[in-house]
Amino acid sequence: MKSIKEIRVELVEAMVSQYVQSIGLTTEQTYDNEKKVWHWKHGSANIEVFIQSVEVGKDKTREYLRIFSFLAEVPQLSTTAREQFMNNLLEMNDVNLGVKLTIAKDTNKIYATYERDIRGMDYQELATCVADLEWWADKLDDELKSYNN
Repeated sequence: MKSIKEIRVELVEAMVSQYVQSIGLTTEQTYDNEKKVWHWKHGSANIEVFIQSVEVGKDKTREYLRIFSFLAEVPQLSTTAREQFMNNLLEMNDVNLGVKLTIAKDTNKIYATYERDIRGMDYQELATCVADLEWWADKLDDELKSYNN
């Protein structure tokens, strides 16, 4: 018998596949079964979607829908210019609702990021979250490219 957690994960996986089909793609085109991740492009943005289990206590996990898009590298700048660039990223975080800008640990890679616990998630919420991240990522990667030039 499957656990509630396993059923939730399967349901969200089915919803992601349904979303992928709604934008004219197939699971075969987008899903990497080995890595358990979906990949596709939206405009100039590369979208990555997966479910991650996060330990929240002894033998206890919560499962999260995670949506990412690489936006740009942090440019090589003087200390003052780097502080200004980082301040700009924080300001962008403030006005770009529903998505956050992150820098991956031990890298200079800037990502648009969204995550939510899958508990209680329905298809409409999942579709809104993914579509919002797609839109913002396509917009923000262009803004960051123009900032760097």
